[in-house]
Amino acid sequence: MNTEFFKIDEKHIDYSAIESCADIIKSGGLVAFPTETVYGLGADATRKDAALKIYAAKGRPSDNPLIIHIAKAEDAEGYAHTSPLYYALAKAFMPGPLTVILPKKDTIPSEVTGGLDSVAVRCPSHKVARALIAASGVPIAAPSANISGSPSPTSAAHVTNDMNGKIDAIIDGGECEIGLESTIVKLDGNKAILLRPGAITADALGCVCEEVEISSAVTHALAQNERPLSPGMKYRHYAPSSPLVLLDGSEKDITDFLLKASATENCVILCYSEEAEMLSGAKLIDVGCRSDLQTQAQRLFGALRQADTMGADIIYAHLPPLDGLGLALYNRMIRAAAHTVKKV
Repeated sequence: MNTEFFKIDEKHIDYSAIESCADIIKSGGLVAFPTETVYGLGADATRKDAALKIYAAKGRPSDNPLIIHIAKAEDAEGYAHTSPLYYALAKAFMPGPLTVILPKKDTIPSEVTGGLDSVAVRCPSHKVARALIAASGVPIAAPSANISGSPSPTSAAHVTNDMNGKIDAIIDGGECEIGLESTIVKLDGNKAILLRPGAITADALGCVCEEVEISSAVTHALAQNERPLSPGMKYRHYAPSSPLVLLDGSEKDITDFLLKASATENCVILCYSEEAEMLSGAKLIDVGCRSDLQTQAQRLFGALRQADTMGADIIYAHLPPLDGLGLALYNRMIRAAAHTVKKV
């Protein structure tokens, strides 16, 4: 397949290019496009054949549900059964990095939802994404635009590495602002069950919902036969080719371990900015300051991809905290590491 490339600036949108990409969506094709979280691999969410193309291009298991992207929060009415809590969350966080799981309507085929009777709905804030959805006139089903299981793409270059020749078009909209996929919640009455943490934290959700329950799947692996209710729950995700090991211990103990490892092992270290000078001479990737979780989130997937180009036998990184945005980092990194944590 000959993949077309379009460069579209969010501040000065080329609507003729948007229309060209929308025509591909309308015809059942695949278009990778930027969002504020990561790049998505988009297709018409109302077409079974289009959804199947997504799974084929990614090598994605067919029971791993897709998120549908809409231009306005109220557009969910055509594809899902909404609720007052959905609209309260929409008022607070949409457009933005929040996905809400709702009972689906028959307008969405089961191939999009992994056979579930629910559908994951999101209204992105990225202007290019919203322009593409509006021009297409349909909801766009879009998982991350990468090979299934590998680190999610936060730039068009990442998408090109994984998808060139496999899909119809790639829109280059620059680097993604957030760098981690959207927060996913499932609603149960007035309660929100957090299935995947993201930039919208549990504390932020608690400002809208009477109760926020954090699913055990956020920090632990699902049982072998347990069915995933949202993307990223069951399978090994976000993983580099080299084994990733997360280090748990005091700041001094981790530093001592990394100094020894850098001298005796062929390793890449995802380090904090404060550690870079101390670890000079090692294969380092600076993920940001220790306290700057937003920068760490924005850089994470790019760092994991970069680590794979450095010819190391193993990758070491810090185990993130379990509160605030740290929970989202923990969730992605524990899966990228296949739950491998080393106490030092």
